[in-house]
Amino acid sequence: MRVLLVEDEALLRAQLKGTLEQSGYAVDEAADGQEALHLGSTEPYDAIVLDLGLPLLDGLTVLQRWRSQGQSTPVLILTARDSWHEKVAGIDAGADDYLAKPFHTAELLARLRALVRRAHGLASPLLQHGDITLDTRTGAVTQRGASVNLTAHEHRLLSYLMHRAGQIVSRSELIEHLYAQDFDRDSNTVEVFVARLRRKLGADCIETVRGMGYRLVPPA
Repeated sequence: MRVLLVEDEALLRAQLKGTLEQSGYAVDEAADGQEALHLGSTEPYDAIVLDLGLPLLDGLTVLQRWRSQGQSTPVLILTARDSWHEKVAGIDAGADDYLAKPFHTAELLARLRALVRRAHGLASPLLQHGDITLDTRTGAVTQRGASVNLTAHEHRLLSYLMHRAGQIVSRSELIEHLYAQDFDRDSNTVEVFVARLRRKLGADCIETVRGMGYRLVPPA
């Protein structure tokens, strides 16, 4: 999953980026409203964390412009604890959730997971496909009850396919949603990680649909 983090406080932004990456997200970051507007309008994200107090262009204006463009990416806004009017304005402008500063990172991660699940029409934090289970809260992957050890990129790929279970996902879509903007997107890493997942989960767990992409094999 790929997230856009918009926060002008450098220390907080660095801390949040590290936390999100440790939790399995690919993270792009923006320090002002103009950069955020550009990235959110041109790059595909699974969720956006948006501070409202931004230089150059405030977060509320950025959000309103995204929504006026038809951008439907889930947005979690960050507000000052006593700014209830900002919360109301943010929700009315199209935000999907809000979090008041200061906050616990565990709550931020939980709210992000919920936003991504709802965007894919999923209710449970446990993703199940055949004999494979992925717990989005802990990141644990099991197959027939046995733990499966995955690298960060393997986990990110499996998670995206499980969120899109039953659908064919193109290689370009996987690249756009699995890697941050500065990643080498001309590499063959998608094929490499698909091959590794097949070795760990079974050769027939991921189907290659010629000329279209990949999908999890429907359970028998």
